[in-house]
Amino acid sequence: MKPLDPRLLRYASAARVFLGLGALLGLAQTVSIVAVAWFTTTAVVLVVEGRAADGLATALVGLGVSVAVRSFVVWALEVTSARAAAQVKSQLRARVVGAVADRGRAFVDRHSSAHVATLVGPGLDALDAYFARYLPQLVLTALAAPLLIVVMALHDWLSAVIVVLTLPLIPVFMVLIGWTTRTAQARQWDRLTHLASSFADAVGGASTLKSFGREQRQVERIGRITDDYRVETVTVLRVSFLSGFVLELAASLSVALVAVSIGIRLVDGSLGLTAGLFVLLLTPEAYLPLRQVGANYHAAADGVAAADDVFDLLGDERGSDAPRATGSAVVADRHEPRADADALVVDRVSVSRGGAVRLPETSLVAETGRVTAVVGPSGAGKSTLLDAVLGLESCEGRVVWRSSGLPPARREIAWSGQSPLLSSGTVAENVALGDTGEPDTEAVVRALDLAGAAGLDPALVLGAGGQGLSGGQAQRVSVARALYRLDRVGSRLLLVDEPSSALDRVTEARVVAGLRRIAATGVAVVVVTHRRAVSDAADLVVRVGGVS
Repeated sequence: MKPLDPRLLRYASAARVFLGLGALLGLAQTVSIVAVAWFTTTAVVLVVEGRAADGLATALVGLGVSVAVRSFVVWALEVTSARAAAQVKSQLRARVVGAVADRGRAFVDRHSSAHVATLVGPGLDALDAYFARYLPQLVLTALAAPLLIVVMALHDWLSAVIVVLTLPLIPVFMVLIGWTTRTAQARQWDRLTHLASSFADAVGGASTLKSFGREQRQVERIGRITDDYRVETVTVLRVSFLSGFVLELAASLSVALVAVSIGIRLVDGSLGLTAGLFVLLLTPEAYLPLRQVGANYHAAADGVAAADDVFDLLGDERGSDAPRATGSAVVADRHEPRADADALVVDRVSVSRGGAVRLPETSLVAETGRVTAVVGPSGAGKSTLLDAVLGLESCEGRVVWRSSGLPPARREIAWSGQSPLLSSGTVAENVALGDTGEPDTEAVVRALDLAGAAGLDPALVLGAGGQGLSGGQAQRVSVARALYRLDRVGSRLLLVDEPSSALDRVTEARVVAGLRRIAATGVAVVVVTHRRAVSDAADLVVRVGGVS
């Protein structure tokens, strides 16, 4: 990322506010620096010349006020930068999460879920150093150095010329060191993301690795990657310390040149004590901001790299250019369409990901008050169709309500996927997941009844992942969660993916009856299924992948 990437201002409005306040505070700090140097010079000259009674008290009071103002401005700049860092991180995280939600699974597949998690977690946390140390010094460099050089030139033009000639040495050293460290910093960030991805893969495939007796090899592999990350981190720290030493040395030698020049002219009488001392006090301050920029750049390097990745990720608008295929057909339509009924219209929707067709071109009209079953062979794209309707998959074609011509809003959709996705807590808490406040007991009982789980105790405490329930019970709790949302939010569309795959025939009949009761209330029910009993009970059956 550039010292100040324009994309930061575009994606995070808090950064623009910070730059404005930082400029004002930087200007105030520069004025206070000049005031401290002036009042210090005045007090010393009065004492040296034996004129303490002429205004020493005034000079000391001015010095105290200037020091207090400078301390306050430094504190205000730190507070402002800390708040700006928190706001910028929040805004960038919200944009990344929004991008993931809007662009769907294909977007996550392109960037790796572990990589995205690393970015929005520890990656963006490193922006604290960028805002707290690096960016304030960058603002001060742009403001303080030119102003201080102008003030110095008004009192001693030769010292100002020496500063102007030696000041570029610091950015030259910064560039040379930057070339050395850029590769090390890139390797460190790559090792971190690689470590996160490897750990996520190992956790996700733990059961498979255990089954084949390969879990120990993964432990050793992650250990090696961790060691690589440690080595790269130490390398970056070593270069950071070296760069700090080089920058301090360059600044010290430059200040020494000015000091020697002033000392010689003080001795031969060509320069007054007031002007010489004043300029000498200002000289280190002219070098300080730029020196601090170089030293703090390394502390902010991780945040800079992470922000750069975030900007690239947010700017990724690529879609899939894979070919579309035709592959849906109405197998059975058991009722005449109703002219007065609203409907979900899926118009030539197709999904391609990674160059492969995940969902062939599919069209259907799911009316409110009816149950629409989506059938087809495994891998035909039935679940992908629901993801496209939910907005989790980028797709070609249209998904709209017939009455408005607009896509269904999130509030209008209740959904139950193939995996129950239960968490530790009571059955009622799992059913009411996402509801604000305490679960509505009556609504929970009604949802469980419609889902064919009337005998399940809402107060039953579950372990992690829904431990304590059978597969069929967990499936019904997941369906009940969607039905609870219908009851509480008033959604018009229910999407259910394989609600009866783990149920016996009797329980399946109860679930099917519950879905038909829900449809009768004016809800469009779309259910993906392999079970004949479910498709036989549907009003409309659509086969994805062609007619068998």
